Amino acid sequence: MRKNRWIQEYGLIVLTGVVVGLAALILTAAGNPKNMGFCIACFLRDIAGALGMHSSANVQYIRPEIIGIVLGAAIAAAATREFRAKAGSSPACRFVLGLFVMIGALVFLGCPLRMVIRLGGGDLTAVAGLVGFLAGILVGIFFLRRGFSLGRAYPVRQGEGAILPGIMVVLLVLLLAAPSLLKFSEQGPGSMRAFWAVSLIAGLAVGIFAQRSRLCMAGGLRDAFMLRDFKLLSGFLAIWITITIGNLILGSYNLSALSQPIAHSQYLWSALGMAVVGWGSILLGGCPLRQLILAGEGNGDSAVTVLGMIVGAAISHNFGLAGTADSVAEDGTYIVGGIGTAGMAAVVIGFVVLLAITLTHLPKKER
Repeated sequence: MRKNRWIQEYGLIVLTGVVVGLAALILTAAGNPKNMGFCIACFLRDIAGALGMHSSANVQYIRPEIIGIVLGAAIAAAATREFRAKAGSSPACRFVLGLFVMIGALVFLGCPLRMVIRLGGGDLTAVAGLVGFLAGILVGIFFLRRGFSLGRAYPVRQGEGAILPGIMVVLLVLLLAAPSLLKFSEQGPGSMRAFWAVSLIAGLAVGIFAQRSRLCMAGGLRDAFMLRDFKLLSGFLAIWITITIGNLILGSYNLSALSQPIAHSQYLWSALGMAVVGWGSILLGGCPLRQLILAGEGNGDSAVTVLGMIVGAAISHNFGLAGTADSVAEDGTYIVGGIGTAGMAAVVIGFVVLLAITLTHLPKKER
C-alpha cells in the first residue's frame, strides 16, 4: 500500500522530470547549445530577437520548444477539461515582475530549468545561481507567510485564455511559411538549434507532462520549505539526476567551473540575478516554465507575465544588461565574462521593484 501511495503521489512528477531531462539531452545532441537543451529565458530571448525586438545578432531564432510547451499544455488542459480562461490578478504588476525575472535570469545566463541542466552537466558556476535562487525563494516565502497576494483571478471569455496559444500558432506559421519576415542568427547560441520538428515535439511532450504534473522549479522549493511537501521538488531532482546520468553515459559530463558553455564566473552577480528570479517567481506563483504552462491552460495573467519576460529580454540586450559568457581567445587567453555596470544596476533596481510590489500587496494593518 505504501508503494502504491508513493507511485500515486510521486510517479507522475518524477516521470515528468525524466521526460524533461531526456528531452534536454536529445535536443542538445540534435544541435541545441551545450548544457542547455531547454532554457525558457534564453529561448524567449531568442524569440524576441527573431521578431526584431533586440539587435543582438547571436541570439535570434523562433524557438519551437516554447511553442510546443504552450500548445502542449493547452492540449492537455483541453483534453482534461482544465482549460479555464481567467484573468484580473494584478496584470500590470505581473508584467513588471516577468520583466525583472527575465533580467535576473539573463544576468545568470539561464532560467531555473537551465540552472538544473547546467548542474547536471557538471557546471560548478551554476551553484552560485542555485544559492541565489534558494535565497530569493526564502525571501518570497517570508512575505507569503505575512499575507502577500496579487489578488485572485476571475473567469473571463474563452478568447482571452486563447491569446498566448494563438500567438504561438502564429509564430509557428511564420517560422515555417514566412521565415523571410524573421531574423535568424548565423553564429552564437541562436544558430545552435535542433531541427524544428524535433524541437516542437520535445516542447509538446514537456508541455503535456508539465501541465499534468504541475512541475515548477520555484514551487517545488516553496512547498518543501513551507509545507514540508517534497512532491514538486522530486521533479526538480529527477531532471538533475536524468541529465547527470545522461551526460555521464554520453561522455559530456564536465565537472568544472572553467570554460563551461554559455556561463560566466561572476558568482556574486549570478547569485543576485537568480535571487531576483526566485523572489519574483514566488510572487508570481510559479517559475518561467510554470508561467508558460499556466498561460497554455488559459490564464491571461500568466500570458501577460510571459509577454513581460519577452520585453525584459529585449530590454536586457538593447541596454547591455545581460551577462556574457567566459571564453577562450585564439591565443589561448581565458577571458572572464559576466555583467557590466548597467546589468548590476538593473539587478539592484530589480530588488527595489520587487520589494515595492511586495509591500504594496501585503494586508493592511487594522487600526
